[in-house]
Amino acid sequence: MTKQVQTPVHVRQAVTEDDIVEVAQMWNRSAAWLRRKGLDQWQYPVKWENIRRTATNGTLWLVTANDGRAIGTITVESRADPYWLPSDDPEDALYIHRMVVDEGARGSELGSALLDWAAQRARRAGKSWLRLDAWKSNPALHQYYLDRGFSLVRIDDNPADPSGACFQRPASVQLHIGPDVVENDSAKSH
Repeated sequence: MTKQVQTPVHVRQAVTEDDIVEVAQMWNRSAAWLRRKGLDQWQYPVKWENIRRTATNGTLWLVTANDGRAIGTITVESRADPYWLPSDDPEDALYIHRMVVDEGARGSELGSALLDWAAQRARRAGKSWLRLDAWKSNPALHQYYLDRGFSLVRIDDNPADPSGACFQRPASVQLHIGPDVVENDSAKSH
């Protein structure tokens, strides 16, 4: 059953300490949900330094419902993880990291809408691709991205790194699934 999220949803840069704490709490709730599903994804302590770095860099985003309740987070940045090779032309893409849809919004296609929003950002930045790396041991997540227009580029063969399933889709792809996403100026949102 698909849950309904009142449209539109709002996305703004996460910049305050409260925003950082909210993102970390969402991440912890998602990690616990994955654990209950028997998955090993994100089963380590929150990496506060990564959250703070992305907040400082302006690449961490908080998604809120019309009532102001946080329902998701996504990081969109130009920094490529080491899985992307020079032959992939890493500079020609924006990269998705740590996309989380909180429990009350799961099943609403919020993730699909955020992927479209990120693709629009990539296209406006003159990039050809929207890319991400996914947890290697989560085939349902791989299928999720394949169903949303991504192609599997490769799976990194480093057995010590649980991530590294590399996916990309053209920045021009828009699926128009899920709620409308309105980007708010973070300075006006506080």
